Amino acid sequence: MVTGTLVLETPTHLGNGDADGLLDMPLILDPLEGKALLTGTSIAGVLRAYLREYSLLLAQQLFGQASGDDNVQSPLIVDDALGSEPDFELRDGVAIDPATRTAEARKKFDIELLAAGTEFLLSFELLVLKGQEADLQEALAIVLQGLEKGEIALGKRKRRGFGRCRVSHWMVCRYDIATPQGLIAWLSNDQSAQTAGTDIAALLGVSVTNRLSPSECTLEGTFLIDGSVLIRSGSGEPNAPDFVHLHSQRNGKAVPVLSGTSLAGTLRARAWRIAATLGKDGKALTDQLFGYRQRKGEQKTPPTASRLWIDEAVVQHPLELVQNRVKIDRFTGGPYPGALFNEQPVFGQKDTRVQIRARLPKATSEDVGLLLLLLKDLWTGDLPVGGESSIGRGRLRGQEAFLTYRATSWVFRRGENETVHVEGDKAKLEQFVQSFVEGQG
Repeated sequence: MVTGTLVLETPTHLGNGDADGLLDMPLILDPLEGKALLTGTSIAGVLRAYLREYSLLLAQQLFGQASGDDNVQSPLIVDDALGSEPDFELRDGVAIDPATRTAEARKKFDIELLAAGTEFLLSFELLVLKGQEADLQEALAIVLQGLEKGEIALGKRKRRGFGRCRVSHWMVCRYDIATPQGLIAWLSNDQSAQTAGTDIAALLGVSVTNRLSPSECTLEGTFLIDGSVLIRSGSGEPNAPDFVHLHSQRNGKAVPVLSGTSLAGTLRARAWRIAATLGKDGKALTDQLFGYRQRKGEQKTPPTASRLWIDEAVVQHPLELVQNRVKIDRFTGGPYPGALFNEQPVFGQKDTRVQIRARLPKATSEDVGLLLLLLKDLWTGDLPVGGESSIGRGRLRGQEAFLTYRATSWVFRRGENETVHVEGDKAKLEQFVQSFVEGQG
């Protein structure tokens, strides 16, 4: 028996599948107590997918398999997890036409999210079968260690920063139900022999090796805000400005963030433009990297998930000011009647920082080359983030970045006179870019 307290680190959407309510994507709640609900099927699904990346055989042993007449039941029981009283966030979303970079008609939606800090009590029960002790305990240690290290995300849009979570404390209790004493202890839920700690592998007595894929590429960058950034959101306050930058709950406090969806949309549009400049098929390239959804008039093709994982980025030490603006009548040159509005963007200061993190499993040399070109455009401020880029908002200035690929790391740092210092094999970086330029993708 293994229990642990799971804490959400970013907003999370655990949907109920109901599209007839006031919201387009409402949350699932426990109908009896009204608390946040994390179903056992959702937990088992993400754990199984995580384990399949490492070993299909271990995934079948721990979670069972169904193949014709050869069906095997899972020895792992995963309980539903009730959370605390839910604290909600509401996000607006809109589909963007990649060609025009404007909103598609009738494609605005809203999504309800559990705020960061929501806790769930997880409970697992593993029947360790005779002769499979080593494999089952190793498989259980791998998936629970994924939760411990924050490598597993929950719910919808987890590849855009939602659903990040972590378990920092575990409790393990063993029962030998082959003996009368063990069976009685299990039936009476006797926890006198319980052990607790922060390392699940040590508690289970299993040694788990580092199973990170060598072909995974990670990119982390620290940026300044050159001017201001505005990702619009509904503030919900009656006396608030007309447009307020997006905020999200972190440690019980609302802080400005750059959403993963906005960052991914920005990078997707620029990747399309880079590909078109090089004479490549921009749509095919961005669909296979950022995911595909069927649009009106296209041939019916199954949708695919994004290969690129992008986290939400918290804006540290921002300056938030209200700016009044007015619409100008182009004919008279004077103010347009009734068109006065105000905005509250995030302005950059000397100590304002934004850390952007992207991860690409099973990356190729061509993928890394494209990520380097995207990093260059973000670094130099050529690729703005958020809205109102035409009036100078959204420019970032790179300060430091770390790239890791195939057990090799590179460090980029901004020096004096806007120079960039690179630690690592520069020739290899150039090979990545040339591989993308010369590739057939």
